Amino acid sequence: MSRRRRGAALENAITDAAWEVLVEQGYHGLTFEAVAARAGTSKPVLYRRWPRREDLLLATLARHWPPLDLPDTGSLRQDALTVLRTVNAERSRTLILMRVQLADYFRETGTTFGQLRDRLRPADRTPPFPALVARAVERGELADVPRSQRVVNLPFDLVRHDMLMNMGAVPDETITEIVDTVWLPLLGLPPNRPGTAARPSRR
Repeated sequence: MSRRRRGAALENAITDAAWEVLVEQGYHGLTFEAVAARAGTSKPVLYRRWPRREDLLLATLARHWPPLDLPDTGSLRQDALTVLRTVNAERSRTLILMRVQLADYFRETGTTFGQLRDRLRPADRTPPFPALVARAVERGELADVPRSQRVVNLPFDLVRHDMLMNMGAVPDETITEIVDTVWLPLLGLPPNRPGTAARPSRR
């Protein structure tokens, strides 16, 4: 006789089942009936934890889309390459899947992928590239000057764009080009000399 699942074990089983349903059928197929059947439980069990389908969706995505662990190599260039390569290797398929399978959710709620990402990010967690840039400033690798968030987040935005346009992972040489020839010069580091510290601005 199998043991009755409780607490975290039960919730993990449900969100795993919900993820499988989402991957196979999209948001349209993510119903309490389908998830309960896949998880081997009942709809009231789900409703007690997640009164709305959106609540179940957010819990499922939070479990299967955890925050990135930020590297600390001592080099902004290497940190950026490590983050982008991790995203490319581990998240390209999931990112594309979420864009496609959540189309009904975005239409139903009138929200965007960016808004969903912000809801999933812990409130006390700085996004990856602003965190990397702030760390580079602290160690003196970058000058402490105002920078547009569009510039700071540019590497991730460009890699994500290529993923979605090509429906797959991005070649490593493209990632390196984005960091070395586009992003670092915009931050004040000279092209073709990645890792060279920018001179602090004179005031």
